[in-house]
Amino acid sequence: MATTTMTIAKALNEALRKSLETDPKVVLMGEDIGKLGGVFRITDGLQKDFGENRVIDTPLAESGIVGTAIGLALRGYRPVVEIQFDGFVFPAYDQIVTQLAKMHARALGKIKLPVVIRIPYAGGIGAVEHHSESPEVLFAHIPGLKVVSPSNPQDAYWMLQQAIDCDDPVIFFEPKRRYWDKGEVDPTAIPAPLHTARTVLDGTDLTLAAYGPMVKVCLEAAAAAAEEGRSLEVVDLRSLSPVDFDTLQASVQKTGRLVTVHEAPVFLGMGAELAARITERCFYHLQAPVLRVGGFHAPYPPARLEEEYLPGLDRVLDVVDRALAY
Repeated sequence: MATTTMTIAKALNEALRKSLETDPKVVLMGEDIGKLGGVFRITDGLQKDFGENRVIDTPLAESGIVGTAIGLALRGYRPVVEIQFDGFVFPAYDQIVTQLAKMHARALGKIKLPVVIRIPYAGGIGAVEHHSESPEVLFAHIPGLKVVSPSNPQDAYWMLQQAIDCDDPVIFFEPKRRYWDKGEVDPTAIPAPLHTARTVLDGTDLTLAAYGPMVKVCLEAAAAAAEEGRSLEVVDLRSLSPVDFDTLQASVQKTGRLVTVHEAPVFLGMGAELAARITERCFYHLQAPVLRVGGFHAPYPPARLEEEYLPGLDRVLDVVDRALAY
């Protein structure tokens, strides 16, 4: 299979198909993922090709879905669970943080729980309440969970397969408003390790660090800044737990400035941890304080207001101006 252009949604579908073909112990579970193919059609056609015993339509019961996945993992399966929307994950939060995250340590390493929980997250699709949340930091804070988020089709294809192959539980956040973004996917490439960051644009004046849906916004900001003679470097974190601080540190030591960008509220968000760690590691290289761009500390608004809530090009560039003014 040669390099092809596909959407993030299609790349995820192909990754699931490849994992189902490769390992008979991989099973998919979720609400409406079978006959419907999922509300975003990520699992389209998989139940037809692999059967109802491997692509399982579940009741509307997130806690029960994750609890069942834990039991399957204990019996040697590799369950891949879909949470239909980000805001629906909280009924399963107890199972995830109390059982899934702790079982390996509780068993002194004798038990492995290779469970992947796929969560479409963040806003930008004009959805109703509970359908546009950014809860990633709640999971990144929990020891025992790995948390990742792709920003492009190539990463979506490879990172999902790597997550399924992992013997630890992985929370896999999918940026839903980027599902239809297209890019090249090379199924023969050697993928980067799952928890490494990647510099997607080289620059010299300032580093923008983002993940998931905001990587595209940062690249747009870098292009706009270039028109004014400013050179911004963009780092796609890809993994939120663990974080590849070495790649980010190397970038900031070069540029001297860091702006973190995410959709989730700035208060106690991922940007806070990035700012603290980079300040510790790069204190004598920084030419300005680490600044943060994110959502407001308020419940996600109705769809007609989400463009005001979401960090966009102007808000990123405003903070870049502040950083460069020091």
